[in-house]
Amino acid sequence: MNIAIVGATGNVGRKMLEVLEQKKLLVDQLYLVASPRSVGQKISFNSKEYEVCNLETYDFSKAEITFFAAGGKISEQYAEEASKHTTIIDNSSFFRMDPDVPLIVPQVNPEAINDLKKNIIANPNCSTAQLVIVLKPLHDEFNIKRVVLSTYQSVSGGGKAPMDELIEQTKLFLDKKKINSKNFTKQIAFNTIPHIDIFADDGYTKEELKMVNETKKIIDNKIELTATCVRVPVLVSHGESVNIEFEKSFSLEKIHSLLNSADGCEVYDKREDGGYITPLEAEGKNETYISRIREDKTKKNTLNLWIVSDNLLRGAALNAVEIAELLIKKNNGK
Repeated sequence: MNIAIVGATGNVGRKMLEVLEQKKLLVDQLYLVASPRSVGQKISFNSKEYEVCNLETYDFSKAEITFFAAGGKISEQYAEEASKHTTIIDNSSFFRMDPDVPLIVPQVNPEAINDLKKNIIANPNCSTAQLVIVLKPLHDEFNIKRVVLSTYQSVSGGGKAPMDELIEQTKLFLDKKKINSKNFTKQIAFNTIPHIDIFADDGYTKEELKMVNETKKIIDNKIELTATCVRVPVLVSHGESVNIEFEKSFSLEKIHSLLNSADGCEVYDKREDGGYITPLEAEGKNETYISRIREDKTKKNTLNLWIVSDNLLRGAALNAVEIAELLIKKNNGK
């Protein structure tokens, strides 16, 4: 199979290459595509060097599957036309709420692959992807009514430039020098910012609304969800504090059992110092980790959880490659 990656020189594009190597997918021809300023760069894949080609002149008919990892504006400009020649797996937010485009997390709603109308498949928001993989087995068993969510999102969710700026600001802060934020609305080093993406008229940010709408589309439109999304001074991995109200009663033993047996989930929940997973420990791992599992004593049939996952993997590259695996199985009639 021939595969192309648009945005191959970015954080997610490079991570996709790592995942493709790890999974040992049979790639006959690989096309690395980026903006004109990246043309000529060489990137290694499976011990072979590939030269980056120009998005503006690239022929999309060369690959059966094309990953888009270059942001919403590029997807808006190129993806629909490209989908006439290749199946698109899009990592941006542009097509996620399009009713004709399936929004897929393979462990949660693999059946959506059969509803391919535009030859485009959307990858969810990174913070949504790790959330729904935990919510789905619990919803199937206990029927979720409402979710109250606070996120602790790493700067890599905004790309490489914010990562570089966090490192730069940290050095400036320690050297007691002036900090001027470029990619953040306020200083991010030694700080937290309760603002990701633009504000809507109702006071919620676009990031918060993504989590609401995408969770409903992927799992169940009846689930009520409210979120506060916060950027924290962490390079990679998103943490989420989640409060879940069920229609049915539950036991903590059953919660542990369901999550431990769910594909992509791993419970690490010890009621002792260090008996939980932090963003640093989740970096580079494929699993979504669940810790701090406990009953909410203030409301009936309600649970508290801590979720953490590598946003560049589960929230982007890994999920996209797993969608490709799902598509290959479908096309092979398996």
